[in-house]
Amino acid sequence: MAEKDEFVNENNGVNSIGFVNKEVSRADFPPNFVFGVSTSSYQVEGACNEGGRGPSIWDAFTHTQGKIVDHSNGDVAVDHYHRYMEDVDLIAKLGFGAYRFSISWSRIFPDGLGSKVNHEGVAFYNRLIDALLQRGIQPYATLYHWDLPLHLQESMGGWLDKKIIEYFAIYADTCFASFGDRVKNWLTINEPLQTAINGHDIGIFAPGRCENSSIEPYLAAHHQILAHAAAASVYRSKYQEKQGGQVGIVVDCEWAEAYSDKIEDKAAAARRLDFHLGWFLDPLCFGDYPEIMRERLGDQLPTFSEEDKKLLANSLDFIGLNHYTSRLISHVTESSDSGHFYRTQATERIVEREGGELIGEKAASEWLYVVPWGIRKTLNYIAQKYKLPLYVTENGMDDEDDDKVPLNEMLDDKLRVRFFREYLASVASAIKDGVDVRGYFAWSLVDNFEWAQGYTKRFGLVYVDYKNELTRHPKSSAYWFSKFLRGRKGERRSRAHRSLVNALSTAL
Repeated sequence: MAEKDEFVNENNGVNSIGFVNKEVSRADFPPNFVFGVSTSSYQVEGACNEGGRGPSIWDAFTHTQGKIVDHSNGDVAVDHYHRYMEDVDLIAKLGFGAYRFSISWSRIFPDGLGSKVNHEGVAFYNRLIDALLQRGIQPYATLYHWDLPLHLQESMGGWLDKKIIEYFAIYADTCFASFGDRVKNWLTINEPLQTAINGHDIGIFAPGRCENSSIEPYLAAHHQILAHAAAASVYRSKYQEKQGGQVGIVVDCEWAEAYSDKIEDKAAAARRLDFHLGWFLDPLCFGDYPEIMRERLGDQLPTFSEEDKKLLANSLDFIGLNHYTSRLISHVTESSDSGHFYRTQATERIVEREGGELIGEKAASEWLYVVPWGIRKTLNYIAQKYKLPLYVTENGMDDEDDDKVPLNEMLDDKLRVRFFREYLASVASAIKDGVDVRGYFAWSLVDNFEWAQGYTKRFGLVYVDYKNELTRHPKSSAYWFSKFLRGRKGERRSRAHRSLVNALSTAL
């Protein structure tokens, strides 16, 4: 939709460091545009054996030796379960108007089956939702952020069994009934691609399967798509008219920029997007998987019945996009990537141009390069193809945890400030292009358990001192957002910056 991308140069649409030092202000966004922060239940809640919660697949996975880099787990995480009031106060004082959190399925139904509601779990989320609303913060609730009840995995294979669609619908129904009078924005499933691939192909996420990667990831994805549609159908038929809310799904996507002007590389980049976005959005918007996936996967890809297609139709009110980074994509005959899914695409992800210039500055995670122009291209692509409202449901970058670095240096997260300033400028440009983007959620409110990386990576606007009672300390990026949300231009670092951050920490 964009005629010309002001964030890139003319050389393959990529600049060498990603930054253009563009200022952005709250006034660059519509008055009703939503700004929020995101977390997920397993990453922040802790209290793994409290409040009637049942175990999830991530409890089992993290307690299996060798699965987590630093041998940690989410048993305590950052103790959001007990400290939610403190965290809600942080959100309010920073000036955010929304909080995207996920509900732990095993807090509502400890065995996942839906036969007996855990009222302590319902009460916890009621307290959280009420606390948010009392401070003028809108709750955005995700029903599934990877923490499947362990019983469903052990008794029936989790997402590999079609019966899980019914169990998910029962769980969703209970959440709509319990919280829908106050929660008006529902996200059914977070990043189904990661559950399918990292959970059932490469095996680096729970449940850690890689035994039958030519079948299982596609089955897990298929059932997640239908589970979303079943939950949306429940909401449409029983709750939407009375409660007045909306339902979406969260997909994740790196922007795929062709490595060169060669037809093969352009086709490879398009193929990459079909495999990552089209895999989930094509069925929900058009009734079937992308043609290129059918062509390359054949009967390894499940089929939708006519009844399924009726369920899929009109099951999305909006699309949630989790976007962090971008890659140059080239065509290869044999991919070096791990996993059946990636090898099938016959593409290569590249971070350097032919001259050796990086696509963007590298963050802490090996996969994360800072490429602000990529989010604008991704938003334009989705809007043009799927024609639905959009929310950026996650966007952020990480620092390496290093307990040898003084606290004041960890709090002065200069790169993250630049990241948010320029990614937000790119989102604002997408809106000017005509994309219907309605909200933006920073990942993450607080440093937390980062899945296979444990506590070695820090994505938070707020620093959590893991060795000192999980004390919260707002970072420079929190200060920047606070100024931005109050309508002032995002300020560059000044000599007085550290004292201002300290003042904010005291105030919060």
